[in-house]
Amino acid sequence: MAKVKTTFFCQNCGSQYAKWQGQCTSCKEWNTIAEEVIQKPEKSDWKTPTSATKRVSKPLLINEIDSSQEARLNMQDGEFNRVLGGGMVHGSLTLLGGEPGIGKSTLLLQIALKLQYKTLYVSGEESQKQIKMRAERINPNSSNCYILTETKTQNIFKQIEALEPDIVVIDSIQTLHSDYIESSAGSISQIKECTTELIKFAKETSTPVLLIGHITKDGNIAGPKILEHMVDTVLQFEGDRNHVFRILRANKNRFGSTNELGIYEMQGSGLREVSNPSEILISEKDGELSGNAIAATIEGLRPLMIEVQALVSTAVYGTPQRSATGFNAKRLNMLLAVLEKRAGFRLGAKDVFLNITGGITVDDPAIDLAVVAAILSSNEDVALPSTYCFAAEVGLSGEIRPVQRVEQRILEAEKLGFSTIFVSKYNKIALKNTVIKIQLISKIEDLVGFLV
Repeated sequence: MAKVKTTFFCQNCGSQYAKWQGQCTSCKEWNTIAEEVIQKPEKSDWKTPTSATKRVSKPLLINEIDSSQEARLNMQDGEFNRVLGGGMVHGSLTLLGGEPGIGKSTLLLQIALKLQYKTLYVSGEESQKQIKMRAERINPNSSNCYILTETKTQNIFKQIEALEPDIVVIDSIQTLHSDYIESSAGSISQIKECTTELIKFAKETSTPVLLIGHITKDGNIAGPKILEHMVDTVLQFEGDRNHVFRILRANKNRFGSTNELGIYEMQGSGLREVSNPSEILISEKDGELSGNAIAATIEGLRPLMIEVQALVSTAVYGTPQRSATGFNAKRLNMLLAVLEKRAGFRLGAKDVFLNITGGITVDDPAIDLAVVAAILSSNEDVALPSTYCFAAEVGLSGEIRPVQRVEQRILEAEKLGFSTIFVSKYNKIALKNTVIKIQLISKIEDLVGFLV
């Protein structure tokens, strides 16, 4: 029997201490260090050690290393494949985090039901009957998905050895516990030990593993930060539960880009892939309304047309409010200051509310011009033509700055039927014979002249 000992862990960053102290010296948080009982095993393996010998790794000259691309598994989901970089890599470990009830389990279950590979879905949170009820709603016909309700890693690996699945899904990593550690499930030591065992299994058998992770109230994945360093890919599933749209982002990806974006629509039958989000993110209206402007943005390799809504009204209580949903509030304040300084609009005594429709959050500076146009439209109560769209950054001097991949934005706007797009005069545009009119402007005063 291995020796049992007590250790202190920071519940925020996972740092280990020999004794309790008030402040964690690593993350500087107070009162986050808790005592946990741990037991070090003599041999920690995902399966019973065998007498098979393992080949020792030898150093290779970098020119001798095989540079062929990793083979990927098609996950039968275009959005999921795009975010992963083309599919799931053999032996990779992917961690999916998101708010409670956002649809993490639904997403991975419907992917598991679609796959042509033998898939083992391990749940530590729901019973087999509960999963069966959800599966019948999503995809009642599946002959390759096996359901296991278990939280002990040793029992899970026994079933994996017997079944030999092609893909393993764990829902969720915080519910698992190992016999090698005596602390409770969800603790720092248990999460690290269970993840280590899963990594060892994935790398030795070349079986991809998908983990679901809980998040804290701050939006970070629960457990030590080292958990995100250990896995190959970290995905974030986000969205507003009051809206039907969900966005899948990659915060870390060892096998592809982290700039890609997957968009889903939550329906009664599960999550539907949104192949052309521009048409959905732009709301349909009977007539033209003031305060609305369309921005041409890019997420990863995908161009999107999004609707920006602004409301400018007289401050009732004397102190003006500045509120932004889906847009950086500090950047909104900067754009308002530019409007007041360079364009002569007195907005100091007015409330300004800004909203990006669809419940999505956009960081692209190319939507600055659309934000300014929406604010001007609401302030003057003059509706912008619904066939206008905007793609440019606004500088502190009121200059209209160029943005990257402007030609891709122009072609997307043309495809969706827009008649005019406002871009920076300093963009180098090689497009010829376009149907859409490209309006070049250099200063914010030029925009005011066109719109007011």
